[in-house]
Amino acid sequence: MLKRALLTLFLLAFAGGAAAFDLVDSQGRSHRLAQYKGKWVLVNYWATWCPPCRMEIPDLAALHRDKRNNLVVLGIAMDYQDPREVLEFAKRKAIPYPIILGDDRVVDQVGPVRGLPTTYLYDPQGKLVAYNVGALTRDAVEEYIGARKKTPAR
Repeated sequence: MLKRALLTLFLLAFAGGAAAFDLVDSQGRSHRLAQYKGKWVLVNYWATWCPPCRMEIPDLAALHRDKRNNLVVLGIAMDYQDPREVLEFAKRKAIPYPIILGDDRVVDQVGPVRGLPTTYLYDPQGKLVAYNVGALTRDAVEEYIGARKKTPAR
């Protein structure tokens, strides 16, 4: 119940319509919200020095791998000092999802960071449906998505 409550903190300011972003990952690939129409999109702000961020990486990696047909994970690294450190960390941890190097332009497109980790969840229509500050688990994300699938569209 607590996990679900944490994940279901809605951002009413954004809940009215579809969002848009165009982010470039560390490999130079573009990630636009529109290109993922039909999939859930989980955008996660994190940092290498953040213990809760490090704790949730295995669950996010498993979601990305196991649910790839209907969910995509995008990681936004907020380590401003040394991008090489971020990329080496991602390689050591075998993070399978795209890593975007965060900056003010990225934050302007996705949304504010109130603490780390911060996660935004978009439904398959591109609508922002949930916002969470703090570590997430795979179970909490799956439970939330499962509940949203059972709820009639508004």
